[in-house]
Order: sequence, then structure tokens, then C-alpha cells
Amino acid sequence: MIGSIDCMHCQWKNCPTAWQGDYGNRKGQKSIILEAVASFDTWVWHAFFGVAGSQNDLNILGQSPVFDEVLRGHSPQVTYQINNTVYSGAYYLADGIYPRWTTFVKTIPNPQSEKERSFASFQEGYRKDVERCFGILQARWAIIRGAARMLDEEVLRSIMMTCIILHNMIVEDEYDYDAPEVFEPDPMNTALTRIYERPIGPNGLPLEPEPLLHDSRFNNPMIDRYQKMQSSYVHERRQVDLIEHLWQMKGNHNG
Repeated sequence: MIGSIDCMHCQWKNCPTAWQGDYGNRKGQKSIILEAVASFDTWVWHAFFGVAGSQNDLNILGQSPVFDEVLRGHSPQVTYQINNTVYSGAYYLADGIYPRWTTFVKTIPNPQSEKERSFASFQEGYRKDVERCFGILQARWAIIRGAARMLDEEVLRSIMMTCIILHNMIVEDEYDYDAPEVFEPDPMNTALTRIYERPIGPNGLPLEPEPLLHDSRFNNPMIDRYQKMQSSYVHERRQVDLIEHLWQMKGNHNG
């Protein structure tokens, strides 16, 4: 798990009259949406701002560049083992509206057993990282906490990105990454997790990704990656393994 993904509405007080139908959200306010990915320390790894407030998280995901590097083959190659099953590819924690893709792990809406309730508790707890990030951004910067008064959408985008950059600078300055961990044990067994920045070839050098040109011969790898990313089978299988893995970790910890 490399972070949590979610969206936040930013109210736009002086939205132009001609745009108010597109930017009106379900609360009757005019807003612009921020999609963000945040890690446990509230560092923002991805920010996509500017989508009209009338759209939902799925519409934003369809426009977002969050998985562009995955489709190009440039993303970090991650291999890990859960419940004796080896998986490749990192994932984000997401809420129920997101699709059942290999890049997401979602909670269980109506958990029935103790194992499912334990998993839902873990997932929903760790997914709050991005919610905490939104709260910190609004508490730290009054210009994005209140209703925006600017008329130009590009100005609003520049303000939002500037605040996110300053937020990341503060997180980097204040967080002690060398301090020993004093929190609860990580449910993911790091001894079974191997992370590679890039795949390594037989000569010991990083492999270069295949170029994606305007040619069907080179577009096929991107299509394969897209289909693999949308695999609901891997999504459900990994969720089952995570339920079992977390239950075993909980039992061993309590014991």
C-alpha cells in the first residue's frame, strides 16, 4: 500500500454565471474538485485539480493522470507476498465508489464475520490519511479553506498547487524519518516485501520501457497493462488474502 486516494470539493464563490450549471455540486454550491494521493505522513504524492464540482470520483478518475505512468510502464516494480500468494504492483486504499481494479483496495460495505470486520476496520483507519491531509491543508491555508473569490480557474489551480507544495515542504522539514517506529506493528510483513525502483536486466542495468508511439505494434503493451490494471479477479483475490493475513497478524499479536 503506497497511499490513500480521495477527492475534496473546494467552494468557488465567484464562479462565472455561464459555468454554474457544470460546477454546481449536490449541496447546491459551486465547487472545484481536488483529487489527491497522500501517504501516512500526509505527504501529497499526486494532485489533480480543476474538475467541475458536478462530477463524482469516477468521472474524475477517468480524467486524472494518476495511472499514466503505470500504463506507460514507468511505475516502480513492486513485488510482495500476502497469505502465501505473490502479487505485483502497488495499490491505493480507496472508498466504495472506486472500481474493483488491481490498483485499489476497498473496504467491505457490510462485513459479516469477525475477519471481515477486522479488515474493514484496518482499511478504513489507514484510508483516513488522505482525509487528514485535506483537513491539514484547509487548517493551514485560509485561502483554500474559505470560498474562492477569484474568477480565473488557472489562478485557483496555481494557488492550490502552491499550497500543496508548501505543505509537502513543511512535512519534509518537520517529520523525523530516522526516528524508530513506536507505533503498532505494520500489518504488512516487510520481510516478505521487495521493492524495486525499476526492473533489472541480465546485465545488471535497469531495463528501458518499451516506447509508446503512434503505431499499433507499440500500443499493444499499453493495452495489456490497462487490462491487467482493471482485473477485478486480482482485486477480489487480494482482498481475500488480506483478510486472512490481517486476521493471522491480529491473532499472533494478541497471543
